[in-house]
Amino acid sequence: MALPDLALPFGIRDIQLKPLDALGETPGTAVDLPASRTLSFKETEDFEELQGDDVTIASHGAGPVCEWELEGGGISLLAYKVIAGGANVLTGVTPNAKRTFTKLRTDTRPYFQPEGQAISDSGGDVHCILYRCKADGDLEGEFSNGGFFLTQCAGKGYGSAVTNKLYDFVHNETAVAIS
Repeated sequence: MALPDLALPFGIRDIQLKPLDALGETPGTAVDLPASRTLSFKETEDFEELQGDDVTIASHGAGPVCEWELEGGGISLLAYKVIAGGANVLTGVTPNAKRTFTKLRTDTRPYFQPEGQAISDSGGDVHCILYRCKADGDLEGEFSNGGFFLTQCAGKGYGSAVTNKLYDFVHNETAVAIS
C-alpha cells in the first residue's frame, strides 16, 4: 500500500520529551510523558502594519513561533525536570528508594523538544515534532480528593537556530515508535 496523501491522525499514542543542550539544539535522551493526553499547538506571528493616507500600505511579520500545550496523567519527575529544570536525586535502595525533585529559585527553565505520535486511520502514523521549546507559561498540577494528578504546561517553540525548523509533521506509511 502506498503512502496516502491524506493523513488522518486519531488520538495521541505517545509523547516523548528530549532535553536540549546548552545551545538549545542537540537533543538528549528522550523521556516519556506518561499517560499522554494532549499535545496541542498553534503557529502565530506578530505583525506590524505601515499605515498612511487612511490605508494599510504594508505588513511585516516578526517571524513565526509555535505556542504549545502538553498534558499527561500522573507525574513523572524525570519528565518534569526536562520541562522545568531543577534536579532529580535518587536515594536509597529497594524497597526504600526515593526520588526527590528540587527546584531552586535560581534554576531556569531549559529548552526541550517534544515529539508526539498519533496513529493514522489512513495507515501508519503521524509524528509532530516541535523545535526548541521552552515552558514560558504556567506549569501546573493539582492534587485533589478523588481525582488523578495531571501534569500540564504551556510555552513557545522558537525553532532551531541551526536548521530554522519550527515544527515537522511526519506521516509514516508504517507506524514507528518515537526514536
